[in-house]
Amino acid sequence: MRQISLLSRCLDYPTADLRDNLDSVRDLFAELPVGETTRAGLQSFVDHITGQSLIACQTEYDGLFERGRSVSLHLFEHVHGESRDRGQAMVNLLNEYHEAGLELSEKELPDYLPLYLEFLATQGNDNMKAGLQEVAHIIGLVACRLEERGSPYAPLFHALLEISEARVPLAELRIQAAEETPDYTQDALDKEWAEAEVTFGGDEAPDANCSSSQSRPSEGQRRDQHMPINMPEPAPRPLSPEPEHRS
Repeated sequence: MRQISLLSRCLDYPTADLRDNLDSVRDLFAELPVGETTRAGLQSFVDHITGQSLIACQTEYDGLFERGRSVSLHLFEHVHGESRDRGQAMVNLLNEYHEAGLELSEKELPDYLPLYLEFLATQGNDNMKAGLQEVAHIIGLVACRLEERGSPYAPLFHALLEISEARVPLAELRIQAAEETPDYTQDALDKEWAEAEVTFGGDEAPDANCSSSQSRPSEGQRRDQHMPINMPEPAPRPLSPEPEHRS
């Protein structure tokens, strides 16, 4: 499904190629099977990217997705954090990729959402929806957290939810997102760094700051049966002792 590949590219690190083809992106967004509110949000996303330089887009992207973990694009981080369980989940998903004929580079983590979407785009419509439904709760929670931060990226996640046809309790997730303690402020980042456990030669995964487009699967890698990755729901983040009340 080319729309899933499109959403993958938009969620990946901004490139000159994406900015050079925003008119085509706008046209493809118009074809997505989503509601009018989400469609309008997608068009606003294109307007937002169009109105900035490439460097500004990249700086915004880094500040959004690379600061804190609440809106991380690495799926298992929302479920397992840095525990050893994440390593086994990575192995299971990597095996699924290998069975489909997709080979990753040494620096690519299999739970990186744009890469996962590229994989699902080769699996046929039914399997694609099944794969999205497995991670729908994570996608919904990230969407609500991005809404809370006023990010133009939020409609991309809502589009994925609507395409998946999954039932996600967005009202509850919005309340959760509104009550969470921000993890992207400088104080929060400093605290996390200070409390981080020091390990030597452990299970650290390689750096994932690379584009999923480097190992994009082809149509020849399609397979008929989707193997579920058994994604549990993410644990809620700590609540702020004094939640901010909004009018």
